[in-house]
Amino acid sequence: MISPQALMAIQNLELRAKVVVEGFWNGLHRSPFHGFSVEFSEYRQYSPGDDLRYLDWKLFARTDRHYIKKFEDETNLRCHLLVDQSRSMEFGSLDYNKFTYTNTLAATLGYFLYQQGDAVGLLSFSDGINDFLPARNRSGHLRRLMLSLEKPPTGQSTDLETPLQRILDLVRKRGLVILISDLMAPIDTLEQGLTAIRACGHEAQVFQVLDPAERHFTFDQANLFEDVETGQEIYIDPQQARAGYLERLESHLNRVESICRQNGIGYRLVTTNEPLERQLFDFLQTRVQPQSTASR
Repeated sequence: MISPQALMAIQNLELRAKVVVEGFWNGLHRSPFHGFSVEFSEYRQYSPGDDLRYLDWKLFARTDRHYIKKFEDETNLRCHLLVDQSRSMEFGSLDYNKFTYTNTLAATLGYFLYQQGDAVGLLSFSDGINDFLPARNRSGHLRRLMLSLEKPPTGQSTDLETPLQRILDLVRKRGLVILISDLMAPIDTLEQGLTAIRACGHEAQVFQVLDPAERHFTFDQANLFEDVETGQEIYIDPQQARAGYLERLESHLNRVESICRQNGIGYRLVTTNEPLERQLFDFLQTRVQPQSTASR
């Protein structure tokens, strides 16, 4: 796996996504997987005598191994990425921030699904809808998606209700909805929105992205802390604030996870120092084994 620090040093977003996906394929080897845009009844190494019509030449090109695939039912997946581009995503204690990591994750998932022949769309949001691209799989569409992801963060807050409702208004055919956000906002509307998405027959996946400093409150010196969305400053002594902060954060995370579990939604808590290949693998595993819907 390539380290996130090395990956984020690549300036071009599409190239970063390509590096992750190709690295994932090269590391897959003989691991069986199911899902994507087709349901595989069998996926194994080629044996002499197998029907060459079912040889996966794309996988051979990536792994230098021969694999046979057989289909039960072939259907094109329609996926929409819901990506948080609010100001809170600008926070980062590493050489890069949550915005860069989140966009790379969204680009990686989009690139992977696009290469599989699936239709991928995007709805980016902050305190409102920033951009919308319907799910497509045609020449030039992936590039437009990457350009939209690269737009800088906007807005003064994170509105989770509007994008979840808007995607239901815009997308009538059943598909997959992937929400990628730090979810640093009241989550009552999140529960309502995710419940509605599942009620309409869509699959759903949630990636909650946090910086390691947010997740573990690694600050050690008293200082002025600024809310990146409102600009409000507050003096905090980490020694006094740590226990209360972590308790409230854990309660928030548990609530998000519970909402996802109750609705049969795949959930993963991600910190920005984790390799992107791991997120791609977990995404596929969640779709293969929907009973394992939460990972932290």
